This record gives sequence, C-alpha cells and structure tokens, in this order.
Amino acid sequence: MGFVGDREKIDRGSGSWDKGGCFFGGMKSLVRRKQVDSANSKSGSAHQLAKALTVPHLIAIGVGSTIGAGVYILVGTVAREHSGPALTISFLIAGIAAALSAFCYAELASRCPSAGSAYHYSYICVGEGVAWLIGWAVVLEYTIGGSAVARGISPNLAMLFGGPDSLPTFLARHTIPGLNVTVDPCAAILVFVVTGLLCVGIKESTMVQGFVTAVNICAMFFVIVAGGYLGFKTGWPGYELPVGYFPFGADGMLAGASTVFFAYIGFDSVASTAEEVKNPQRDLPMGIGFALSICCSLYMLVSAVIVGLVPYYAMDPDTPISSAFASHGINWAAYIITIGACTSLCSTLMGSILPQPRILMAMARDGLLPSFFSDVNKRTQVPVKGTVATGLLSGTLAFFMDVEQLSGMVSVGTLLAFTMVAISVLILRYVPPDEVPLPSSFQEAIDSVSLRHSGCNSGSDIDVETTKIPAVTSGDSTPLLVEISVGHPLVEKAAAKLNYIVRQRRKVAGWTIMSICIGVFILTSAASIVSLPNPARYTLCGIGGFLLLSGLIVLTCIDQDDGRHSFGHTGGFTCPFVPLLPIACILINVYLLINLGGATWARVSIWLLLGACIYALYGRTHSSLKNAVYVPATHVDEIYQTSANSLAC
Repeated sequence: MGFVGDREKIDRGSGSWDKGGCFFGGMKSLVRRKQVDSANSKSGSAHQLAKALTVPHLIAIGVGSTIGAGVYILVGTVAREHSGPALTISFLIAGIAAALSAFCYAELASRCPSAGSAYHYSYICVGEGVAWLIGWAVVLEYTIGGSAVARGISPNLAMLFGGPDSLPTFLARHTIPGLNVTVDPCAAILVFVVTGLLCVGIKESTMVQGFVTAVNICAMFFVIVAGGYLGFKTGWPGYELPVGYFPFGADGMLAGASTVFFAYIGFDSVASTAEEVKNPQRDLPMGIGFALSICCSLYMLVSAVIVGLVPYYAMDPDTPISSAFASHGINWAAYIITIGACTSLCSTLMGSILPQPRILMAMARDGLLPSFFSDVNKRTQVPVKGTVATGLLSGTLAFFMDVEQLSGMVSVGTLLAFTMVAISVLILRYVPPDEVPLPSSFQEAIDSVSLRHSGCNSGSDIDVETTKIPAVTSGDSTPLLVEISVGHPLVEKAAAKLNYIVRQRRKVAGWTIMSICIGVFILTSAASIVSLPNPARYTLCGIGGFLLLSGLIVLTCIDQDDGRHSFGHTGGFTCPFVPLLPIACILINVYLLINLGGATWARVSIWLLLGACIYALYGRTHSSLKNAVYVPATHVDEIYQTSANSLAC
C-alpha cells in the first residue's frame, strides 16, 4: 500500500491514503502547493544563505527601502492638488493602510521564514500558477524600480556640484545623435557599485545601507527641527488660511492618501530577507513594524512642517522643501536637502536590488527557473550569480532607458503581492494546507508509514482496550479526558462525524474566501469606472458589497481551522482582527490596482503574458513538484524519520 501517482487524495474518513483523480491534465500544476521550508526540507540543500541579520539590520533595510526621494517631491504635489494643509492626515491614513499589509506580512514571514516573500507565501497557500505570476510581477517591480531610482540620482548629484549640467563629463547624461536616446553613465555606475556591495555579504551591505539611511534621516530631522523653528517664529502662515484645514474636502484628503500610499512601498523588502534572519519568529515582525512606524512618523512630521511654512497653493511642486526654506531666506538649506535626497535614493536603490536575487533563487529552487539562479556562494553565502544578473539588467536599463513612464508597473507588482499576502492569511486561518508534497525519493519511507497506519486502522489489528483519550472537540478549548474504549463503535462514529464537520467547514470557508475576492473586484471596479450609467454602477456596487459583507459575516461566525496552529514555524507573530483586517487590506489594494490606469495595465499584461508562456514552456515541466507525492501533514516528521533510519541502516 502506498503512493503511486503525482497527486494523492487523503481519505480522511477512513484514515487511508488512496490515489485520487481530482486534478487532470495541465491544470493540476496551477494549484499544486509546496510545503513550508523547514530543517527537514532543507536538509538536502548544498548551501544556505547566511544567518546574519537582527532587528537593527531589518530596520535599516525597511527604512532605507521605503523612504525614497519621492517624499521630497510628494509633499508639494499632493498638497497643491489634493490635500492642502491636511497632507499630514493623508500620510497617516496611508500609513494605516500600509500597516494592514504589514500585519499580514509579519505573520507569514515569521511562520514561513524563507526567501521569496510573497511568491513563497502564495506557493504555500494558493498554488504554483498564482505564485509564478506573483514572482514574475515582483521581478518586474524590482527591475523597473531599481532602474528608475538610479536614473533619479544623477540630477540630484548635479545639484551638489552647482547645477544641472555640472557633473563631470564621464558621469553626465548624453544624448546619442540620431537615436534620441539619453544615456546616463552615473546611474549605471551606481547600480554596478551597489551590485558589487551586495555580493560581498548581506551583513556588510546592510551596514552600509544603515549608514546611508542614517544620513537621510538626519537630513529629515534638520527639516523638522529647523522648519519647526521657522514655523513658530513666523506664526505658521500655511495654516492661517480662510479656506480652512480641508480646502479640497474629505475626498481630496483621501485622494491624497491614495497617492502617498506608494511612499510606503518598500517594507516588504524585509520579508525577502527572512531566510537570513537569526531569529525570524521574533525579529521579522519587529523589523517590519518598527520600520513602518519610523517612516510614517517622519513623513507626518516633515509634511506638517512644510505645509505650515508655505500656503499649499504657493508650494513649488518640484522642490517644495527647498523652496519653503528659501522663502524664509535660508537658501543654503537646499544643499542639506539635496544630500538627503541623494542618500535616500542610494538607499532605495540598494533596497530595490537586494530582494530580486532572492526571489529568483526561490523560484529556481522550486524548479521554475534554471538552477543558475539558485547557486549560493560558499564564502559570502549570498546568491552571487543572481545578484550579478540583476545588477547587469538594472544597470543596462538605467544606462539606456528613461523608465519614468514605466514606473506605474512598479506599483502593480507591489499591490498584487500585498493582495495575495492578505488572501494567504485568510487561507492559512480557515483552510490551511493539510497535504504536504514530498519528493518521489521518499517513496519507500512513505509506503512504510502508509502501511503502518493502514494496519493500525484495520479492525483486525486493533486490540480493544480501555484507556483515557481526549474527547473530540471542534474548538480551541482543552479537551476533557474521557475513559472510553478505543475500538468502540461510538468512538469511530464520533470521529467520522467530526471529520465530516471539519470538511464541510473548510469547504464553506474556501468558497466564502473566493466570494469575498469576487465581491471586492466587482465593488472596486464599479466604484472606479465613472463612465458606467448610474443604475448599472449602483447595481454592481450592491452585488459586490453584498458578497463582501456576507463573506465577512460568514468567516466571523465560523471557527478558524485548528490546523493553523501547526502550520509552518510556531511562536511567531499572529495577525490581529482576522478576518476583518485581511479583507480590508484586500479591498484597499484592489481599489488602488483598479485605479492605476489602462496604459499601465496594458504594459503589465504584456509582461504577465510573457511570464505565462515561460511557465508553460519551462516552469510547469521542470517544477520540483512535478513528481511529488502528497501525504498528510501530520505524518511528515514520521516519514522523514523513517527515511533517515533506513539510510542509517
């Protein structure tokens, strides 16, 4: 008795493991899920990433990746067009919205501390097809993001040298005659320098990023302290306006919040380093939480000072902070602010290049990409080949292309990842995977354990005896010990009834999560497409709202699955307010995705279609799960132990 095919279904009622046929053809590859990486599953790996990061390192990565030079521009643009003096509240609302995703990331990162971030979580909770698209979209995000950041450094460096055209000739931008292509040697050189630094080691590169980030924070503190002094001295003219604190109303404030939300993108870089953290169950949630809190506080303080120094309608949209100080006669402050912008861009560049090799490595480990990307250097314990490949691609794009028009594609990858992480939390809580894939090399151990348990469950092999066993319960409370016969028919009947209840509850939860996602999509689409006739809009909003609200009520009323307690690594962070918090996270992220614009989605669709073709031609057939055998999660350790004992003999 044992496993023979690719995918086995577990007959939970009888306890036997029999081959099923619920997945057919190529579709089964889209929904096959891998197991959480553990000491057992990693035991065959040749090299692992270095365990070198602690909370301060994670905070440096999170803050450095999040606070870019955009804040030095967003303050003016959003205040003029959307929020007015209420810009501080817009940053607060956006920070709270980002915190919803951060809570979801914190739980999954501590439970599944492995390289890959959202790709890894999607592969475990949803399936291989969705995980591939998330990983492919995130690769695009970091590639375009890193190139765009690098292209923004040279203009700021030029300001330090005296003007836009004051960089040395070998660093300055040049336009190639006849091709209308502007090359940026400075951007490419900076990308290659950062790539080399990342190849040295994760701890060394993180220390450098921490130093650069500290310089940026000092520049922001200068803005806060010096600007606050000027504000108290001049009576805060930006707040003394007849239009009040909300010149564009609550709608303008919320529109500003949706715009500045993208200033918080970057904390997910912390999750990508999960495999390199010494104590991931404790340090990852703390690193994500502290990084996001620091960024939100700095954003709010800077915006509160600047909109108070200058009336919002008089702010310079290109250099709002420098012009605010210049209006009070402090022109030299522009140099400090430019230094802050340069260091923030350099730190963000490191944060953009750092995660991509680790995502490529995770995908290569799973067989979805060539093994070239999974190699880890023995000395530095970092994926050097993947890092060099990433640096070459980003540096080439930064040298030849102005990728500003593609920057919206960065947001698509991030928001898709945020959405899928929130969905994964719901799946983890209500329908956690109870089948674990093992390589076909474990077939002998699987057959042995399968035969052992099948024999124990057969009526002829069971000695009826009286013992104390836990009474069957479906909740989380501690069961009472009841003296009852193990082989008694009542016990078997009660166990079968409980198994049926659990299966039905999981089925209801699964369909409910799907209906919530459909409801969110309908609701956000109807609310965003203003060209729809009002009756159609209201009808679709009603349908979407009904699916969303009814799904929330159902998940709130039913019990969360007990399997969540043994899913992945225990002792980490637990996301609060489930299912409300993940559902709110899904709603916000899908709304922002819908509103990114048709041109952005057209570009992203081409990239995703290319990814789907690559998966169909390579990933699906080379996946490490192609010939995997699925076994009950409760017996995985026993199978590993049996395999180890047979090898020892």
